[in-house]
Amino acid sequence: MTSALIGANVAVGPASSDGRRPRRVRRTTPHSTLTRGAGLGLGVAMIWFSLLVLIPLTAVIAAAGQGGWSGYVDVLRNDQTWAAVRLTVSQALLVTLVNVGVGSVIAWVLVRDNFWGKRLLDVIIDVPFALPTIVAGLVLLSLYGPNSPLGLHWAFTPNAVTLALAFVTLPFVVRTVQPVLEELDADVEEAAASLGASRLTILRRIIVPSLAPAIAAGAALSFARAISEYGSLVLLSGNRPFQTEVVSVRVLTFIENGNNQSAAALASIMLVVALVVIVALDLVQRRVARRG
Repeated sequence: MTSALIGANVAVGPASSDGRRPRRVRRTTPHSTLTRGAGLGLGVAMIWFSLLVLIPLTAVIAAAGQGGWSGYVDVLRNDQTWAAVRLTVSQALLVTLVNVGVGSVIAWVLVRDNFWGKRLLDVIIDVPFALPTIVAGLVLLSLYGPNSPLGLHWAFTPNAVTLALAFVTLPFVVRTVQPVLEELDADVEEAAASLGASRLTILRRIIVPSLAPAIAAGAALSFARAISEYGSLVLLSGNRPFQTEVVSVRVLTFIENGNNQSAAALASIMLVVALVVIVALDLVQRRVARRG
């Protein structure tokens, strides 16, 4: 008689004629090895990634660490720098929250609804990707500047920072949620509705958990882009200290004054902020997906 042990790579051999307990035979799984082509591709990818990301980041962190922890403390103790950090992070979080809601709705409309001009709207979504940021700042300045045809004189105010960040980060959530929504099986929603589930229940238990990883990825990209934005803010915000000055402008000011160590310290601080937000978003999406 032959049997299998559940949950392990162990098989039981046939019983012996003298009635002794059958011997266990352990099955081994061969280790996967990279082929020559896969190894070459991995090596090229790691070299390219190191040249573009790892080595520059290491250089920035090394430059920031030359002054020890006191260098970071001195940067954050500066009232003007702290005001720029607070404005940048708060506005980036606000814009990210707005993008999560509005971007998800836009993606839903583009996938689930049919209307005249749908293809045009789908193309326009990518305009902030293609448009140079300095041109975007000029366009926004002409619409919301001192001679605004809309009557919204937001230039050189904190609203200008919000507006510029919202413009350049809008496509991230849309483009991450849209393909996932296209692959989402509508039959599951119809089956849940036929069993008596309300639209709110379907949204909470089926749609949101399925879209949570894509929404979190888009939000992370949106936040990371927002805290590093420069071009669209130069003309629109006015770079007023304690009012509209953002971190990217503050870093440039340090470099222009020859204080590269403070610039590197501030840049590394923002890197840590971005990593913390990305990890937090990942934890949130995992919890949402698990509850679904």
